[in-house]
Amino acid sequence: MTDISKLGEFGLIKRLTKDIKIKNESTKYGVGDDCAVLSYPDTETLVTSDMLMEGVHFDLTYIDLEHLGYKSAMVNISDVFAMNGTPRQMIVNIALSKRFKVEDMDQFYSGLRLACDKWGVDIVGGDTTSSYTGLAISITCIGEARKEDIVYRNGAKDTDLICVSGDLGAAYMGLQLLEREKTVYYQQLEEARKKNDQQALKVLANFTPDFAGKEYLLERQLKPEARGDIIQRLRDAGVRPTAMMDISDGLSSEILHICTQSNCGCRIYEKNIPIDYQTAVMAEEFNMNVTTCALNGGEDYELLFTVPIGDHEKIKDMDGVHLIGHITKENFGRMLVTRDNNEFELTAQGWNPLK
Repeated sequence: MTDISKLGEFGLIKRLTKDIKIKNESTKYGVGDDCAVLSYPDTETLVTSDMLMEGVHFDLTYIDLEHLGYKSAMVNISDVFAMNGTPRQMIVNIALSKRFKVEDMDQFYSGLRLACDKWGVDIVGGDTTSSYTGLAISITCIGEARKEDIVYRNGAKDTDLICVSGDLGAAYMGLQLLEREKTVYYQQLEEARKKNDQQALKVLANFTPDFAGKEYLLERQLKPEARGDIIQRLRDAGVRPTAMMDISDGLSSEILHICTQSNCGCRIYEKNIPIDYQTAVMAEEFNMNVTTCALNGGEDYELLFTVPIGDHEKIKDMDGVHLIGHITKENFGRMLVTRDNNEFELTAQGWNPLK
């Protein structure tokens, strides 16, 4: 393993980016100078940025650096798709402590580039520095869209249909599974250390988490996918959403964002919320309400969007798209309609990193 200090900042950047090839015409110049040079003569430029902090957004106990790189890129790419745009460039900033080696950053960039290559995104620059508090990642993704194609959160109208892609709650249940197995491991480790049980410590060195049959949940938590495929299906069908965002903090939080910015109400039907079988089984195992998990879990990175009611025929059988409710006038409130037709006001109980 190679100490990063031996390469230095520019040596590390050169190693990580030496064979990056430009994919987009809008990338005039990428890594290698004081600034990247981008050109968007006929379109609007979309810019999004996310920070991921060790201990807040990720735990290296159960996510390896390659998956972390992939996830770091995808959550930013997802934001560009949520504006109905096309991601083009990415800037990557990393602060890391001395426990990380050059080979660790090779793994991180391997995952990062895998995600960027999937959606044709150019890595055009960034910064690396030292950290006293673990790993910090800050990524900026730049995209483009025609002015008339951009979809904001404030365009939902009364009678619009509310849709989501994929299924919800799986990433949250994957997190609960990872946290459970982490707790089991550390409890057994603490017990073995207290007893000075060398045999138990040897066994724990090869600890195998109980993940059998839960692979989908782990994948949803550790390797989320930006839903550019859904954006393309909507374009191919001639459907332009009236409002849209990605589900990073939970369905309840996101639909309330749309309602607040669009000055409208909504009805979400519990029976229509898409939930995978593994999610339901895991929720039962944890004695949790699966609808609550789907509403408030977060990190699914599915798309939540509204479309005019006239587009019902175009989207009702669209692969990967689920109709879960409709927009109402603001005075009708923002409600969840349960399976037995009771109504409850939706509350934002999703992920809050500042709590």
